[in-house]
Amino acid sequence: MTEENALDLNNPALYINRELSLLEFNWRVLQQALDPNVPLLERLNYLCISSTNLDEFFEVRVAGLIQQIEIGDPYIESDQITAQECLKLINQRAHELVEEQYRVLNDVLLPELDQESIQVLPRAQWTDEHNAWLKDYFQEEILPILSPMGLDSAHPFPRLLNKSLNFIVSLVGKDAFGRDRGYAILQAPRALPRVIQLPPEMVAEGEYKFVFLSSIIHAFAEDLFFGMKIKGCFQFRVTRNSDLAIDTEETSDLLATIADELTQRNYGDEVRLEIAHNCPEDMVEFLRNECAMERDNVYLVNGPVNLSRIQTVCSLVDRPDLKFRPFTQGRPSGLSLDVDIFDALRKQDMLLHHPYQSFTPIIDMIRQAAADSSVLAIKQTLYRTGAKSPIVDALVSAAQAGKEVTVVVELRARFDEEANVALASRLQEAGAHVVYGIVGYKTHAKMLLILRRENGKLRRYVHLGTGNYHRSTSRIYTDYGLLTSDKQIGEDVNNLFIQLTSLGKIPQMHKLLHAPFTLHEGLLAKIEKEIDSAKADKPARIIVKVNAVVEQEMIQAFYRASMAGVKVDLIVRGICCLKPGVEGLSENIQVRSIIGRFLEHTRVFYFENQGSPEIWAGSADLMKRNLLRRVETCFPIESKKLRNRIMEDLELYLTDNTQAWILNADGRYHRVDKEESAPQISAQTTLLEQMAKSF
Repeated sequence: MTEENALDLNNPALYINRELSLLEFNWRVLQQALDPNVPLLERLNYLCISSTNLDEFFEVRVAGLIQQIEIGDPYIESDQITAQECLKLINQRAHELVEEQYRVLNDVLLPELDQESIQVLPRAQWTDEHNAWLKDYFQEEILPILSPMGLDSAHPFPRLLNKSLNFIVSLVGKDAFGRDRGYAILQAPRALPRVIQLPPEMVAEGEYKFVFLSSIIHAFAEDLFFGMKIKGCFQFRVTRNSDLAIDTEETSDLLATIADELTQRNYGDEVRLEIAHNCPEDMVEFLRNECAMERDNVYLVNGPVNLSRIQTVCSLVDRPDLKFRPFTQGRPSGLSLDVDIFDALRKQDMLLHHPYQSFTPIIDMIRQAAADSSVLAIKQTLYRTGAKSPIVDALVSAAQAGKEVTVVVELRARFDEEANVALASRLQEAGAHVVYGIVGYKTHAKMLLILRRENGKLRRYVHLGTGNYHRSTSRIYTDYGLLTSDKQIGEDVNNLFIQLTSLGKIPQMHKLLHAPFTLHEGLLAKIEKEIDSAKADKPARIIVKVNAVVEQEMIQAFYRASMAGVKVDLIVRGICCLKPGVEGLSENIQVRSIIGRFLEHTRVFYFENQGSPEIWAGSADLMKRNLLRRVETCFPIESKKLRNRIMEDLELYLTDNTQAWILNADGRYHRVDKEESAPQISAQTTLLEQMAKSF
């Protein structure tokens, strides 16, 4: 493979399966739980995150594959394997991942927590005092809420809530009506805590002792079946399809349709069954048949069936020495607390880098606008904001103050639909104009536009971001936000808002690239320009930092760039379907993933541009849905000072030797090899030291 024209870039062998790549990301997250350089309670937190991630993977990705098989849709990813084959590969890797999760919990984390006087007590370690207190707790706090269900023709196997904690109970003896009993099902209400902390009087100073809810129910379940004996009691959990099935073309009221559909989310089709590892085979088969599950989708686990619930321990234990060191987010010098933001932006563009720098200036900007008599209108997109959002509070205040407030709310932001329905209703009640984007195209762009009358003319102030308007996630996701009063960018953003509300065609943009119209072809054109430069022996380089690289034409463009001699560095947090390091194809491409304290979320594109570097940032990943089926923005960083700052950040990520993983051509990753004499470099730690205050 030495010449481009000798290669078939559509060859499925040149691509990594996207579902397996996503599982590999979750594997890297799990490895953080084994990293001795990470504080112990944070390691436990990473284990829980890997469990939550895997839940969502089954609820969405696996569920989607099963649906494709049921309706006969072909699997159309670049690697071209069938949906059936993909499910087999997923099951194999997912079983390995689950087995590793419970090994990490039982053999590594729980023993190390024990050494720090933090114990999760199994029943075998309960003292008489523990037993008495827990019995009282069961009688007073748990038993009154439970509703066990004996199974017979009048009490068929129940429809279980998605991811709920359940028990199958094998009974011996006659019930109150003189009939022999077999099985009963017991569902633990979600109102009950899954981890119970023993009271201070039962532990020594500095000690923490916890008991799983499942252990308490196991111990005292016979109190629920008076007159019968329990032969066995085993926990299990069903994961269901949680994607909302909405035909946007057939509904006349998207808000009402989504609100109605949310009530059904917890009862989608079954996609996974987790059962305690010591459950007898006949009971496993009973549950498998009742849940209509294939054997490959049954997971026997040695511990609580929902690992993510152990996250409670992290919040209940007051041990700062076992957690990440707290920090106070920094703030650019030009955006101090008492500054007039509009005055500051007339002088220069500002760049925020979360979480190292505060999200507060964006909230302050809207609050100032709400109180400013010169401000006429505010327009904003909202994708994920959180249930109690200061952004929404500020928009409500602006609407109530008589400003023209237009908000494009994406109701279909997965797993945030309920919160978005609520905030849309609240904004409407305050008098804001609320629209729900474009039918068939999720609005994923992150835009804020403020129109202000100055000296008799309108001036536009803009925020464009790579991440959501969500204050909480801004402390754990890395994102860039550009604040500018640039006239042409303001006009572009205004035109895009007009398109989102009027549905009309948009004039040619001055500076922005936007999906689904110009972003895909614009990025491809910039890659082709680097290819031409390399062929002409001119400087050529590409650096891309995104969350996912999936779209086939983009991957093929990177392959062509590599074959032309362009050095391509891809910093990809999650899914990457490109195979790096293949002779004659991708020797000039390196793919690295940074897994650390913060979730890498920035989307940045660097092009050498024959010695006049361009840097772009945006809301889109390199996925087909983002580039061709969503409303996205990509904006240039034109200030030389800000471009240099982002370039320094990118170089940090490319030299990171503590939190970086390198992608192999087989789809697996290995940790970056650090030379013994080399200093440790952590991009996240360095940026935290540069921009935030630790305490």
